[in-house]
Amino acid sequence: MQDAMVTTALSLPGYKIVRTLGVVRGLTVRSRSIVGNFLGGIQSIFGGNITIYTNLREQAREETYRLMCEHAEKHGANAIIAVRYDATELMAGLTEVLCYGTAVVVARDSG
Repeated sequence: MQDAMVTTALSLPGYKIVRTLGVVRGLTVRSRSIVGNFLGGIQSIFGGNITIYTNLREQAREETYRLMCEHAEKHGANAIIAVRYDATELMAGLTEVLCYGTAVVVARDSG
């Protein structure tokens, strides 16, 4: 969905929803490596942003976003509304990240 519009809002200004295709999602389960845990532990001693964990979370969000967009494209959507992220720790060091929204077909609102 290269030219798709994606928003957390329930509508797209200047567009009308022609068809609602349903919920689309991207899901990944990530774990921290032993090295990541070690480096994160060292960073936490000094305080501030724990960049190793920040980068891991950002990668997971990017992956789930891309998967959600691919799912929407397979359904014929040209936009996704009401996008949300959710993360759940399944067990120590193992996190599920979900990105979901409603796939829609939109057209420019002429009036």
